Order: sequence, then C-alpha cells, then structure tokens
Amino acid sequence: MQQSMVVTQRDCPARRVPSGDPVIIPNGQFITINQSLGGNYTVTWQGNMLRIDGTDADAIGYEQQQLEFDDDGSGQINEEQVWAALDTIFDPEIPISIVHLGLVYGIALNQDTGVVDIRMTLTAPGCGMGPVLVSDVEYRVAKVPNVNEVKVELVFDPPWHKDMMTEEAQLEAGLFF
Repeated sequence: MQQSMVVTQRDCPARRVPSGDPVIIPNGQFITINQSLGGNYTVTWQGNMLRIDGTDADAIGYEQQQLEFDDDGSGQINEEQVWAALDTIFDPEIPISIVHLGLVYGIALNQDTGVVDIRMTLTAPGCGMGPVLVSDVEYRVAKVPNVNEVKVELVFDPPWHKDMMTEEAQLEAGLFF
C-alpha cells in the first residue's frame, strides 16, 4: 500500500507507536496511512505515529476485519477462540501471525475470574514494537466471549529463533532453500 491520506469517518481507537498507549482519533480528522501489514494500519496523525486495528478499518474508509466469536452460553472462555484471536495478530514488521512465528509460549485461562494469561516473546529482546504487539494481543483476545482481562507476560527465555516458526511461516518468510 502506498502512503495515502484519508479522513476518519467516526471516532477511531488507535494505539501510539511504540508505547501502545490508547488514543482516540476524532471523527473528521485527516490522517496519513503509512503502511498496512497483517490487517492493521500504521498511520500518522498530528505528528504521532499510531496503529489502527483492522477491526476498526471502517473508521478510515477500509473494509473492517471481522473478529467475532460465538458465545456458547456456558460462561466459560473457549481456549480455541483465544488461539484463533492470537492467530489474527501479525508481527508489526513481519506480516506473519505471532502464533505461526512461535512467539506465543503458552496461555492459561482462569474460568472463575475470566482472566487470560499469555506468555509470549518477541523476535528480538530490544524490539521497539514490543509494546504495540502486546497491546494488539490485549485488544484482540479481549474480544473473545467471557474474557474480562488479558495479561501478557513477555519472556525471553528461551530466546526466540527461527526454528520456532511453523513450516508454513518459514516458507512464507523464504527461510527454506
């Protein structure tokens, strides 16, 4: 996608890069779209770099990514839905799912409190986009029914390496020769 300017069509939630702090871009604001990777948009507004989730793409005139999960009425968190939500999150610099990259080390569900604990890593410990990636995880997993809170713990042991990627991700990244 080439850089383009659009006008917000409604108040639009975004997250500041690299801190991940939430921001609301008001309706009727001019923003510049710098890139679109993994269904998310990196934009500039009032001199700030922000990330807009694909589930809010309609606010900037693009097709909204649908991320909806059925609630079975049990009051329980469905672990498969948590993994499905995680699989829709792409590394900000590599358009491959964090699940297929092998960045998610594990999840734990507390059905009594509705808390999802996620242990994950980054491709590099000093990755400046780490806070944005964590906020992506919190934002998307919170859309799963019966999730009241998402806690992300970044761990760097064991350190990530390309062998943690699925074969599909390695093929997509061109790592098989």
